[in-house]
Amino acid sequence: MTVRMVIVGNGMAGARLAGELHARGGDRKVTVLGAEPHRAYNRIMLSTLLAGRIGEPDVELTEAAGHGIDLRTGVPVTAVDRAAREVHTADGERIGYDHLVLATGSRAVVPPLPGVDPVDLPARVVPFRTLDDCRRIIAAANGARSALVLGGGLLGLEAARGLATRGLATTVVHPRGHLMERQLDPAAGAVLADTLAGLGVTVQLAVPATGMATDANGVRLDLADGRSLHADLLVLSCGVRPDTALAEAAGLTVRRGVVVDDRLRTNDRCVSAIGDCAEHDGVLTGLVAPAWAQARVLAEVLTGTDPLARYQPRPVVTRLKAAGIDLAAMGDATSDGSCEELTFADPARGTYARLRIRDERLTGAILLGDNPAVGTVIQLFDRGHPVPADRRALLLGRALGAADAAPAASPALMPDAATVCQCNTVTKGALVRCWRSGARTVDAMVAATRAGTGCGGCRDAVGGIVDWLSQAESMEVTR
Repeated sequence: MTVRMVIVGNGMAGARLAGELHARGGDRKVTVLGAEPHRAYNRIMLSTLLAGRIGEPDVELTEAAGHGIDLRTGVPVTAVDRAAREVHTADGERIGYDHLVLATGSRAVVPPLPGVDPVDLPARVVPFRTLDDCRRIIAAANGARSALVLGGGLLGLEAARGLATRGLATTVVHPRGHLMERQLDPAAGAVLADTLAGLGVTVQLAVPATGMATDANGVRLDLADGRSLHADLLVLSCGVRPDTALAEAAGLTVRRGVVVDDRLRTNDRCVSAIGDCAEHDGVLTGLVAPAWAQARVLAEVLTGTDPLARYQPRPVVTRLKAAGIDLAAMGDATSDGSCEELTFADPARGTYARLRIRDERLTGAILLGDNPAVGTVIQLFDRGHPVPADRRALLLGRALGAADAAPAASPALMPDAATVCQCNTVTKGALVRCWRSGARTVDAMVAATRAGTGCGGCRDAVGGIVDWLSQAESMEVTR
């Protein structure tokens, strides 16, 4: 009997799950219902699209297609009837399921400010979350001379850098004392603010917004210190909130997100949840790598490929994707005196590095600016390997000695188990095997392994491995 699976959401989590299910074959019908009218797209590349460095076709994701896949875009789901095992769509259709997966993602938070109607925002005030949001920002930026960005987190800074790249005088307004306070310490935040200033982005810190107004001349943002800032465009980047409305209305257990166990099941064994909307072990992800890992595990469970598969979160590495800024942050940025801590700062060169080490393992790191050891630090953090005896090699980016037990930057010396693509958990060994199977270009490697299709931060590393393999093959041929 054909198993009916319905996936609500055609974002990065839902589309990936459909692909994982399709790849495993079997007698099942998978229906994917996406509220947005577009094909699935890479949400974390929207800042690059905003900067004008890529076009819309470059953010599209490869979707599962063919026998057993029924993809419907522009079809919002309005209700889940768990008793009848049906979902109701906005156009009145009822679709039955044997297993339902909620991949409803999250929505941009619109701050409750006087003058802000979250249901009817003015054309000059745009959240930064979806492809349509990105289109609206680009349209508003055409002919504009200035922009404000409310929110100095990761996405807000990427939006600000993109607008500055388009030639707009851009100001970031952040209510906290330093930028990206969830990932950075105050010293790193200060260096980052100076770096942004050099790239045309002004930062206003520790000053909440108290009101907003628009007119034919632009946008006015009122601040708690009595000042008002004026610009042609205001971008809202005030965080996101899991979209749990369907789950709550259906009586599923919801805290901050839809509560799931290690097999991504809700309190209804016929309903699962993955991605931004899911809360696992009290934690919301909000990142692509965990969402794709959840999709892979759930596909293993639902298809019976590995009924005992369990989702086990991996350490998270945050990369800021903005031209002219190299930033990697991982682990805990707070200082509690229980760890060995090493710090180096050169604000004039836009460089900051901080390592937190406990029991010879990295528990956290911040690397801002050009640091050749960033790949090594990420590998140490991700795999839990002992740090080298010469800590300065990591802190300052010097070459590691042969006796140091750290992953090497050279592809020739990297272990096969080293993770090159954090988003898709693609190792060097997998890339080498792909090469031996006939892939000879970066694009071919990406198509075969999915490396580089997440945040895109590893494409240079994939290119380096392709170059190394090409040179090695050339040397073998000429001998």
